[in-house]
Amino acid sequence: MKDILRAAMVIARRDFSAVIFTRTFLFFLLGPLLPILIGMAFGGLSEKISTDSLRPAAGLSMSPDETARMLAAREAVARRIGADHISALEKAPWPVDPRSLLAHSDAGYVAVVSGSVDRPVLTGQPSDIDRLEGDVRLIASAAKTRAVLPEVDVERHPVAQSVSGQTQARLTMGRAAQILIFLLTMLLAGMVLSNMVEEKNNKVIEILAAAVPIDAVFLGKLMAMLSMSFIGIIFWGGCAVAGLALLAGPGFALPTPAVGWPVFILLAVLYFAMAYCLLGSLFLSIGAQAATVREVQTLNMPVTMAQMVIFFFATYAVDHMGSAPEIAAAVFPLSSPFAMIARAAQDGAIWPHVLALLWQAMWVGLIIRMGVWLFRRHVLNSGAKRPLFRRRSAPRA
Repeated sequence: MKDILRAAMVIARRDFSAVIFTRTFLFFLLGPLLPILIGMAFGGLSEKISTDSLRPAAGLSMSPDETARMLAAREAVARRIGADHISALEKAPWPVDPRSLLAHSDAGYVAVVSGSVDRPVLTGQPSDIDRLEGDVRLIASAAKTRAVLPEVDVERHPVAQSVSGQTQARLTMGRAAQILIFLLTMLLAGMVLSNMVEEKNNKVIEILAAAVPIDAVFLGKLMAMLSMSFIGIIFWGGCAVAGLALLAGPGFALPTPAVGWPVFILLAVLYFAMAYCLLGSLFLSIGAQAATVREVQTLNMPVTMAQMVIFFFATYAVDHMGSAPEIAAAVFPLSSPFAMIARAAQDGAIWPHVLALLWQAMWVGLIIRMGVWLFRRHVLNSGAKRPLFRRRSAPRA
């Protein structure tokens, strides 16, 4: 066993150095940040477009006195429910035919409110009238009463914590941790596939198999890719913490998980490592059997879809603590890391995580052993390589 671990460390250092000390690794680190920045830019743009389209501005063509009453009522309503939740009103020429105002392209509003506070008239296209009618009715009602939403003092009784609110916050944290581990696993584990196929095509795997046990080759490659993944996670995590410190407000605070932050972070790291090793060992076994990159791509899709189904099963079980689906998700090895990290956010017991980590590590070893057995049987058997998909030869005439 010591010889296998020593040889695995040699293979791991070789693969780790071959990936880290390259220019492409820098692009690998910066690659996931670009979609996030683009998504934030488009998210702000889409929010602005959505706000402008859902709450369009209306022109206000009334007498000066009634215009002042409508604008004051609109500002009072906006202070209570938020400016984004009530349509804007803009002064328009008066007295003017509303239809002529809407005929100008530089008007800046989609409809015109005319008439009086007691009987407002809304002129515009039918779709715009449907969107603005409720807001205009609310503003006119507030302006008509002249007692625009009077202030009511709310007596505050703060408490240290709310059990229901804390439970919901921890459930949300568990789901967020599940999604984060799943995305990182799917993003990083796929590189193991192409790595094995490339070395098979270059005959490097045969040299390694002749020098060290094939178990050490599989384990070393998995360790190298996992170490490289941790470097990426440290870099991305640092960027996320820096961005959160800049964008989050002073009162922003994450809910405390049931096991506490130090233990939760440690368990998140361990469960990511287990999820990566489980999926990575499976991908490694597939890559060892495939003869070409095309076969890898063919097999990658069903494995990825199956992993997504398993993840959805784990997310369903997260809010059914102690139920049969939650226990099944914790026992099934491929969904166990996702189910157990959600349990760590909601339950303070530590011993289930010790058992789960040992159970997952055992399955990593079993999958590696199965992959090694298949590799010896189909690739190294009698020195002949057998592709995973064989073409049937045409019958002889």
